[in-house]
Amino acid sequence: MLMELTDPQHQSKTKFLDAALQVIRTKGYTATRIEDVCAAAGLTKGSFFHHFKSKEELAIAAADHFAAMADRMFASGPYQRVADPRERLLSYVDFRIAILRGALPDFTCLLGMMVQEAYDTHPAIRAACDKHLSAHASTLARDIAEARARYAPDAPWTPESLGLFMQTVIQGAFILAKAKQGPDVAAESLRHLRRYLETQLTPRRKGA
Repeated sequence: MLMELTDPQHQSKTKFLDAALQVIRTKGYTATRIEDVCAAAGLTKGSFFHHFKSKEELAIAAADHFAAMADRMFASGPYQRVADPRERLLSYVDFRIAILRGALPDFTCLLGMMVQEAYDTHPAIRAACDKHLSAHASTLARDIAEARARYAPDAPWTPESLGLFMQTVIQGAFILAKAKQGPDVAAESLRHLRRYLETQLTPRRKGA
C-alpha cells in the first residue's frame, strides 16, 4: 500500500480522478472534455491515455473513486457512534445536512449527476452509478432494519425500500440545490426527510 501511495503512476492517476470529480460535477459528463480534466490535473493528454482508454473509462473509474471517498467519510461520521438505531438514522440525516457547504460541485453527488445524463447513452456508466448508489442505500437499510425491529415491527414497508427512498430524497435535494443555486433548499428537504423518519420509527409507548 505504501509503495502504491508513493508510486508516480498511481499519483498521476489519482490526480486525474480527483480532477474528474471536480470538472464533471461542475460541467456535467457530456460537456467535460479530456482536455479539461488534463488541465485541472496539471498533466498531459499523453499521460491521460496511459491510464484511461476513453472519457467513459475515466467516468467509470471516477464513480468508483467518488464512492470510495464517500465510504471513508461516512464510515468516520459522528452518527456511526450513536448506539440507538433510530437515533443513528436521524443523526445520519443531520450529518448530511451539515456537509452541505461550499460550492455546489463540492457537495453534490457525482453519481446522481452522471446517471441522469448517461443512463441511456452510456450503460456502463449507468451501471457503475447504480452499483454505488444502491450500495449506500443498502448500508442505510441495515440500520433501518434494526430500527424497524425495535420501533416499528409491523410497518408496511421494507428497510430496503426506505433506504432507496432516502437516496431519492438526497439526490432530489441536490437537483434543487443546483436549480436554486444554493444549499438551503437541500437542507430543508433533508429536514423534511428527518421528520418523516421520526413518524415511521415512532418509539413504542410504555405498556403498549
